[in-house]
Amino acid sequence: MESTRTPFGHNPFKGLKSLLKEAPPARPKGLKGPGNPLEPPAAVNPEAERQFFLRAMEGTRPVCGPDRDDGRREPPPAGSTAKAAGEDAVEGMKALVASGRGFVVADTPEYIEGTGYRVSPKMAERLHRGEFSIQAHIDLHGLGVEEARIVFEDFLRDSVIRNRRSLLVIHGRGLSSQGEPVLKARVTEWLTRGPWRKWVIAYSSARLCDGGAGATYILLRTRPVTKSQKKTPPREQT
Repeated sequence: MESTRTPFGHNPFKGLKSLLKEAPPARPKGLKGPGNPLEPPAAVNPEAERQFFLRAMEGTRPVCGPDRDDGRREPPPAGSTAKAAGEDAVEGMKALVASGRGFVVADTPEYIEGTGYRVSPKMAERLHRGEFSIQAHIDLHGLGVEEARIVFEDFLRDSVIRNRRSLLVIHGRGLSSQGEPVLKARVTEWLTRGPWRKWVIAYSSARLCDGGAGATYILLRTRPVTKSQKKTPPREQT
């Protein structure tokens, strides 16, 4: 029987396996093998570190006492801002109830003011601010309308005779009256529609210390306005 061996029986890779065992693969440059482990860091000398720190801090001194600032900032507790605002509002209300501090009569719906013929509105503002000392006052509390009118006119007549120009009329706020305050409305009417309108320079609600909206300041002329004065050109009011 003829042999089945082919002429290509030569194996050129024979012995390659043994070569691979004998020659280990080359390592990249800079990579240490297992035989060269990384060296551990040198031990720290506490004394040397302390001396280095002292040399670096030479010439400086620590800050002590209340002026020391360690840089720490504690945030305000939650809700403290709203609480502070609420406390301020409560304190303001207490001051308003106890002494009226912070209450402005001119900012209320009850405030009234007016001026006479050719008088600047600023005069009423000055009157309300208390720039004119009160020379006489009268209290109409508890009087009926007709009785109050007689007392009011007698008071103004006597003030003119005595040359008292800055007056205070107390009439109350009329909170118990149905609708508008009766006496307060009548006083305004007597000053603006009656014969006394010729004598009025200005009127306004009083300051809180003098009765607030329950009283009225009146500033009178030394003599009433005449028809001839109405025909003259107006002068600038200051």
